[in-house]
Amino acid sequence: GAILFDLLNGGEKDWTQNPYADLGRKAMEAAGEEFEIGSAGAGTGALSAMVKGGLGSASLQLPDGSMVGALVGANPVGAVTTPGDRYFHAAPFEIDGEFGGLGPDPSAGLGLSFESRKMAAMSARANTTIAIVATDAALTKAECQRVAVAAHDGIARAVVPAHMPNDGDLVFSLSTAARPAGDVAMIGHAAALCLSRAIARAIYAASPAQGDLLPCWSTLNA
Repeated sequence: GAILFDLLNGGEKDWTQNPYADLGRKAMEAAGEEFEIGSAGAGTGALSAMVKGGLGSASLQLPDGSMVGALVGANPVGAVTTPGDRYFHAAPFEIDGEFGGLGPDPSAGLGLSFESRKMAAMSARANTTIAIVATDAALTKAECQRVAVAAHDGIARAVVPAHMPNDGDLVFSLSTAARPAGDVAMIGHAAALCLSRAIARAIYAASPAQGDLLPCWSTLNA
């Protein structure tokens, strides 16, 4: 049931059997270690408030050697960029210029107003940010839940405003348990950092396509 809501995007909806279970199965079967981000996969039609959204990913290695990663379909109500569409809210967490290396917006007082090209172009209901955060450190089910809770902060650091009533924000968490048990607090913190970066990378990597409702970050900042 966790999908990027697209039932209001036009196109034929006269199916006799819900296609989403089959689409999810096909996506799982096609999964691989290498994948595209931006306007690919689940991120193909995603939009943020002002520019195209997309699929994003980021990872971190903790001091004990364990890995933490995030994968996100970024389709939020809020804006991932600050007013002017150039700087990213997640800029303080960027690593190695992964979404342009522009640094934080030098302006102050951000977030007091909310402009949305997306709201003007389509239904206010067509929003969702869905993510998965994962680690190779062994975690219990309860610890995975705590990591997922912490990772939601990553959405709030990358999207303004976040967790709106018409958002469908959801974070799944998992452990492959390939390494010994890790520090749950640090893993949760790292998951939030990775998720912020993944959201910004999704928008940064989005590419233009025919029929776009919103411009891409790359087009506006060419």
